[in-house]
Amino acid sequence: MKYIEVDEELYRHIASKTERIGESASDILRRLLDLSVDTAEPAEPLAISHPSLESTPEIVNTDPVEETTEVEVNNSEPVETEELEAEVVPTDINFNDVVHEHMLSQQKGAVGRFMFLLESLSKLTPATFEQILKIQGRGRLYFARSKAELLSASQSANPKEIGDSGYWVTTNNNTAKKRTILSEVLLQLGCNEEQAKSIAQRI
Repeated sequence: MKYIEVDEELYRHIASKTERIGESASDILRRLLDLSVDTAEPAEPLAISHPSLESTPEIVNTDPVEETTEVEVNNSEPVETEELEAEVVPTDINFNDVVHEHMLSQQKGAVGRFMFLLESLSKLTPATFEQILKIQGRGRLYFARSKAELLSASQSANPKEIGDSGYWVTTNNNTAKKRTILSEVLLQLGCNEEQAKSIAQRI
């Protein structure tokens, strides 16, 4: 097994070119470089080593077929928040109000449910919704005030605006990461941890 190291931007680019589940980094690069897969030496496949992402790029999609236009990049890095304890304050908001079962069931896949719940939260907590900007990964933005800001951080972010809130969110994470991000959003807005996890599972 031979290894090469690539930077974050190049790794994301390679991952974004995945065309089928289980496609190896070697196959992706051979296709991009116009080299025949048949000429590969099976004994020494190419492996890409990245400091924070040690696995082969993978497309994770556990949702119905209609969501195939949404590419979800499997990213295992933790979601972090800045000064979380100082910002979260008790609230009398009923966060269950964001879960409208009928409307939620009408959404298209995990991305649709993710966006619907975020939009509902933006309407429920307009005064404090800006707290979502504190949620980010190591060197990676999840929320921003513009599409351009998210794209400047990652060209594969697939940014979408959260309703008409003026806030944008990256949507190319896998479903598990979307749930983690939504749970952190709820915590930032004053929801308790148990309820936050329960609502996030609706994605």
